Amino acid sequence: MGSKGELFPPKEIREGLGLRPHVKVVYKVEGGRLVVEPVPGLEEALEEPPSVEVTLEEFHAFRRELSRKAES
Repeated sequence: MGSKGELFPPKEIREGLGLRPHVKVVYKVEGGRLVVEPVPGLEEALEEPPSVEVTLEEFHAFRRELSRKAES
């Protein structure tokens, strides 16, 4: 760790995770440990299966409900 609190992971770890200069990362604390994960790009995110499936009818109903709440 640097004098200003910077973290310097070893080159092997950076390369293994695809961490390059200007790659955005997310920091999380899980079970008392720091977890650093690269933020996926749009192409990578679209390759992942959806975590929630919503029908078009459910989507429209949800939008109507949000509009009603916003107008009141």
